[in-house]
Amino acid sequence: MTTSKISSRPFDAVLCDLDNVIRFYDTTELASLERGAGLAEGTTERVAFAPERDLPLLLGAITKQQWVESIVAGLAGQVPETRAHELGTALAEAPFWADDVVVGLLRQVRAHLPLVLVTNATVELEDDLASLGLADFADHVVSSARVGVAKPDRKIYEIAAKQAGVAMNRCLFVDDRLENIEAAAGLGMTGVHYREPADLRGPLGFLLDT
Repeated sequence: MTTSKISSRPFDAVLCDLDNVIRFYDTTELASLERGAGLAEGTTERVAFAPERDLPLLLGAITKQQWVESIVAGLAGQVPETRAHELGTALAEAPFWADDVVVGLLRQVRAHLPLVLVTNATVELEDDLASLGLADFADHVVSSARVGVAKPDRKIYEIAAKQAGVAMNRCLFVDDRLENIEAAAGLGMTGVHYREPADLRGPLGFLLDT
């Protein structure tokens, strides 16, 4: 790899979120349980992903079962406790899958540049990646539950750039959440707001097979 090739690139590493970019969850069963309980679809997720419940899980401070118990407490008064347990468990154990198109695009990227996953995740992340066949997908994985800090805290971006071995202003950062992208951009990274695979083809086009 020559210096001229490096300098001609708009960035020298790709930092990519996992959930809602690569990995997606199937909440069909949860939605069915919510309808059966007389709740609006999405109620359990709104309770579960409130920062006071979600962040301790993502920082590795509580177990997934403790998270479920906190969801049960958050649903108190809306459904009986037994039903709340069913809802919390259905969310915690929702099946997930990887988008093959995005995986394929990022595999091409990794053939040319360092690829680092930067994700707010639980301590089960490594097992989850293995179950998806993605244990060796990225050069590095920066998980909030392992490093003790979550996006959009600047420290997790600094850790990821260091893992990639490049300056932050030479990183492309991909995420589905605008607050995470804005934090990355504030540190000099180039941000991509992900909604569909086409969002990657533009900025990554010079690395992709035609």
